[in-house]
Amino acid sequence: MAKHMNGRLFKRFTLRQSFILLSVATVIAVLAVVTLEFAWAEKLRQRFGESDWILPSLVAMVMITVAAGIVTMAFLFYRWKLKRPLELLRQASEKISANDLDFRISYDSRDEMGELIEAFENMRSTLEKNVRTLWRSVEERKKLNAIFAHDLRTPLSVLKGNTELLAAYLPEKKLSEEKALELIQTMNLHIVRLESYAEAMNSIQKLEDVPVRRQLMDIITLTTLLNDSAKQMARQSGKTFVASMEYDHVQINVDPYIVMQIFENMVANGIRYAASQVNVHYDIQKSFMIINVTDDGQGFSKDALGKAVLPFYRGEVWDASEHRGLGLYVCNVFCDKHDGSLQIENGPQGGGSVTASIGIKLINS
Repeated sequence: MAKHMNGRLFKRFTLRQSFILLSVATVIAVLAVVTLEFAWAEKLRQRFGESDWILPSLVAMVMITVAAGIVTMAFLFYRWKLKRPLELLRQASEKISANDLDFRISYDSRDEMGELIEAFENMRSTLEKNVRTLWRSVEERKKLNAIFAHDLRTPLSVLKGNTELLAAYLPEKKLSEEKALELIQTMNLHIVRLESYAEAMNSIQKLEDVPVRRQLMDIITLTTLLNDSAKQMARQSGKTFVASMEYDHVQINVDPYIVMQIFENMVANGIRYAASQVNVHYDIQKSFMIINVTDDGQGFSKDALGKAVLPFYRGEVWDASEHRGLGLYVCNVFCDKHDGSLQIENGPQGGGSVTASIGIKLINS
């Protein structure tokens, strides 16, 4: 009980304070014992006279007492201040060495060892977070490679089949010129497709390296810039663009490049599937800028609702246009990089609805 109380008491002190306290206590205890030993030696001298063995015995006992005091102090200091935290650190190190990061380490003391364990826990937590992020990145890369490989099968099969057909029938002139040209045009179409995929994969690799460079921007200036871009995109496609907003006049801390990338991809997606009109609504909610893009088209299919943010997903037969199924994937990646998220659903009145939540640091004007 006393030892437990002493251990809890010493947790309140730093290592230096504990060492000084134990040293003082040890010196007092040693002096008390030495005093008793001198008294004992004096009694022996009075009883046996000036014997040759009394002084050496006294010196030996004093040295033993001092040594015992030092050893006891060191033992108590280790037991009360070092043993438990060192054991925690050893166990934590073994778990990390075994690639086990799913644990927590804590030590209820205010001393330097407590600070060290807290720093170790922060390191473990950061390492766990980085490992989880790396694992997700690896998994996403596996999915991306699987999607890429799957989408390459069709053009490669077509190219192989047409090549075999031309090699087999063209030398024997069993293939008309029109049919040969048709096969060549089909092959050229799929070559363009392969080039498009190669370019798309290169752009996806670069997305991971895009840094977030926030800067102060007036919300009116930013939305005006976005609306001008959307109007041009809609005009080129023969669609109507309508914007609405719901926020106070504020300044926000965002990366305008990333916000514009998110916005333009969302609008491009809306324009692609809209019957005649695309609507954009802006709002500021707590620490997020909300951009909602809706269209009056048929909306997302059940399959598209779950796969629209995947790279190369188009929900339609591939064509030679620049649409490669990366728009919403880019939006999702950039929203995540900007401390936000992307939500895809169908509107209550029909049509698709894509909402980007972009993390901001709100500053009132």
